[in-house]
Amino acid sequence: MKKLIETLKNCWKVEDLRQRLLITLLFVAIYRFGSFVVLPGIDPGQLAHLQSQTAGGLMSLLDMFSGGAFSNASIFALGIMPYISASIVMQLLAVAVPYFQKMQREGESGRKKIDWYTRWLTIAILLFQAPSYLINLKMQASQALATGVSWTVFMIPATIILAAGSMFVLWLGERITDKGVGNGISLIIMIGIIARLPQSFIQEVTSRLQAITGGGLIMFIVEIVILYAVVCASIILVQGTRKVPVQYARRVVGNKQYGGARQYIPLKLFAANVMPIIFAQALMFIPLAIVRYNTANSSWWVQDLMNTRSLLYNIVYVILVIAFTYFYTAITLNPTQMADDLKRNNGFIPGVKPGKDTAEYIDTVMSRITFPGSLFIAFIAIMPALAGLLNVQQSFSQFFGGTSLLILVGVVIDTLQQIESYLLMRHYDGLLSSGHTRHAGLSAY
Repeated sequence: MKKLIETLKNCWKVEDLRQRLLITLLFVAIYRFGSFVVLPGIDPGQLAHLQSQTAGGLMSLLDMFSGGAFSNASIFALGIMPYISASIVMQLLAVAVPYFQKMQREGESGRKKIDWYTRWLTIAILLFQAPSYLINLKMQASQALATGVSWTVFMIPATIILAAGSMFVLWLGERITDKGVGNGISLIIMIGIIARLPQSFIQEVTSRLQAITGGGLIMFIVEIVILYAVVCASIILVQGTRKVPVQYARRVVGNKQYGGARQYIPLKLFAANVMPIIFAQALMFIPLAIVRYNTANSSWWVQDLMNTRSLLYNIVYVILVIAFTYFYTAITLNPTQMADDLKRNNGFIPGVKPGKDTAEYIDTVMSRITFPGSLFIAFIAIMPALAGLLNVQQSFSQFFGGTSLLILVGVVIDTLQQIESYLLMRHYDGLLSSGHTRHAGLSAY
């Protein structure tokens, strides 16, 4: 505890870090405040049916990602997920379409063009999802609209407000990334998840203590032990690296010797971080929007895709997670470029020829560690469904693994590493001085 207090004091002493932390807290507070601002003309007291609809299944997960804004009929109801869906499409286009491939290779200017296309695609998705959300709102809470206003007239301004709300959330995320600490979009998703944790925890405790059978308090303690083990496994997953040794050639200039240092390239077991999870979950929300959030009259396979504990949902989810893990690893790590950089700096991997052989070696190593890493992350992704076999409440089971836990662990560690770097630059002891994370960024690059 003393160490924590001392670290917080150090954070406050660094002016740049202090400003970034305050800006981050301000933007997060704005986001949380907006999650409770109800659409104009909607009575929040008449949303009981909408809130019961989001109590289970995929709808509860969607509500969690929006920080409860979905069930509150908030101006931020659609959250950040439309932007994530647009990013998926643009990433796929950058791989398959030559025009976007060329644009991606243009560097900073190309990235700005892709971001511009992504924003316009986000708006297009919002103009589709917003009416779907409003139609579902009408079906679940038709009495919530103010008297004297028809739903037909209400749909147009409400669609604009919902689209503007989501774009404002996107703007907040970008400002956090630029002016604050951590990745803004990931941080916003994490805040929405954390907001549901206290309520879910209380519900689970109450359920276990009131249950006549099922183990009661003992079973709850077992749940906490399992949850702790899964969290530790997730941290190991996120932090796990394969260190590829790199030797630099020695140069003798006069009486001095330069180079010859031995370093390593840290190839992460989970190189793509939390993005495959977020993207896979975003795709799982698409059928929900297509059926306009109403699954009652849908076919059996659509209903199974909406049930987070069904076999079909978990099979599709696992396939998407593994596929996106490979996809993101391929686009984030370029073995050829890494080999060229090593050759340019007179570096080489012992026992491997520079150039093409080095690129093939790095690619082979990445393929070998990506496969078990993707299986491990897929297993954690379906842990909430396995927790359901122990009669864990659905709202609390989402924290046993899956998207929620991996995002929490990944975003928290990434944010702590950024804070750590600011402290170390100012020669202060950091948050992670006793752990492995402190030197996680040390590499040959």
